[in-house]
Amino acid sequence: MCGIMGYIGSEPAANILLSGLEKLSYRGYDSAGIALHENNGLQMIKTAGRIDALRKKCHQQSLFGTVGIGHTRWATHGPATDLNAHPHADALRRIAVVHNGVIENHAALRSMLSDRGCSFVSDTDTECVAHLLRLLYDGDMLHTLLRAARHLKGSYALAVLCADAPDAIYCIRCGSPLVLGVGENAGFLASDIPALLPYTRNIAVLKDGEAAVLRRDGILVSGKNGSSRRAETFRASWDAQDASLGAYPHYMLKEIFEQPQILSRNLPANFPPVPDQVLLLGCGTAYHACLLGAYYIETLAKLPAHIEIASEYPCRAHFPQQNSLCIAVSQSGETADTLSAARLARSRGMQLVSLTNTLGSTLQQTSDISLITLAGPELSVASTKAYTAQVMALLQLALHWSNTKLPLENIPRWAQEALSLQDAIRTYIEPRVNKSLFLFIGRGADVITAREAALKFKEITYIPAEACPAGELKHGTLALISKGTPVIALCTQPEYLQKTLISLSECRARGAECACFCLPSMKEEAEKAAEHVFVLSDMPPLLAPIVSIIPLQLLAYHAACALKRDVDKPRNLAKSVTVE
Repeated sequence: MCGIMGYIGSEPAANILLSGLEKLSYRGYDSAGIALHENNGLQMIKTAGRIDALRKKCHQQSLFGTVGIGHTRWATHGPATDLNAHPHADALRRIAVVHNGVIENHAALRSMLSDRGCSFVSDTDTECVAHLLRLLYDGDMLHTLLRAARHLKGSYALAVLCADAPDAIYCIRCGSPLVLGVGENAGFLASDIPALLPYTRNIAVLKDGEAAVLRRDGILVSGKNGSSRRAETFRASWDAQDASLGAYPHYMLKEIFEQPQILSRNLPANFPPVPDQVLLLGCGTAYHACLLGAYYIETLAKLPAHIEIASEYPCRAHFPQQNSLCIAVSQSGETADTLSAARLARSRGMQLVSLTNTLGSTLQQTSDISLITLAGPELSVASTKAYTAQVMALLQLALHWSNTKLPLENIPRWAQEALSLQDAIRTYIEPRVNKSLFLFIGRGADVITAREAALKFKEITYIPAEACPAGELKHGTLALISKGTPVIALCTQPEYLQKTLISLSECRARGAECACFCLPSMKEEAEKAAEHVFVLSDMPPLLAPIVSIIPLQLLAYHAACALKRDVDKPRNLAKSVTVE
């Protein structure tokens, strides 16, 4: 949610800021703005709506400043309006602030600042920060920023311009992502690495509570205790091509087609020792990866595995167990609910393992052991390759703990063959996008795939989609079936095939139009219960859930395209959910 971009160098900053914000637009936003050092003061341009509208406003002005910050806002406090768009300034317009996160004590701050004579023009929590900085300003903005942080509760990544310091950008982070980039006589900051890749691969990551000042000759980092150090950088393995569309019309399709390559990568052997039991935490798609991970851990390693939606974990009673391991799963490593739950699990005595796709993320910094999925940047809001990479990583962990061998080397080929179903899937789904409900069913591991398929479908099509264990249909969900309702069954587990097909026949008897995704050995039986059958490659059923989700991702994608949805940026959603 929200994106921050900053630049200091010798080039005009506006275009660099706009380009960086476009790279961050996958995070979800409804307004945008920039602030620049111009003519011994600060100039701000901002607007509700898309970055294209901001670009038009910028092109109407002469902007030559070489130092600036930019922002894309996902509305939390107040609607998407020009006034609520970032940056926000103090009354004198000598300090400009952009912010990712939520200031939880903003109401108390607003009251205190109003009593001190500050006049507010927006509904946002962020404007409080601008006025607070003005109130505390002592001539040293870095020192002021560290002092102001003591008054802030919540999560935040802040970037600040001060008119008194035209050759610097100031920033601080606490619980929200912020990465720094070091270029030749230039400095950058952003919410995520892809925004920096066109300019530098030399990346530094701020730790929670640290602040920094960016100048053309380098970056100085300051800790809470006032200690200072030069920013330590690592070289990002991603390159600009990883974060570009190439010949694809959408990032989602590109990322679906990258999965055979991603699934050929092995995680570094940094696995923890075998615990007595495992807790897996995740949200949304990551939660579904946890469900499959638990299935593999229980099936292969014979360990008890408990799965919790991260936001619900604090609501559950806790029974401490010796030698318990918590695995927290998050693509960005910045998911607020997952971070909160992971910290709670660690405080309860569990060893914490993070599974993320982002080096230097808050979750990685919080954990005892970190596993990186090596999926490369995922820019579509709807997760695809990150999901299969997470499941593959959890499978590898289960295999390591069980000392079991499976033909993982064949999974990329099976995934590539699943992509060849694209034309048949497009032909099937396009005439059916006017339906009011889609139902996905399965048994065992297949119901987990059904859940992820339903989430992906409603996420980008806005059509209600429900996933149901096939055996539960008769306990209520059959009431949703009417003539022509699409019911899509996952049938990759031989021991449950007949019962799943019976459930599919029950739907068909009530007027549903049934489809089935199955393995070759099941094709003949599936054709007796379903009008449409899609056959995957012949593979061990235990590995089928990693592959079977791929054609269902294509199903959601082509349905959304047929409906002319904004595939990569579905309404109301954001890629990195940094608020609870």
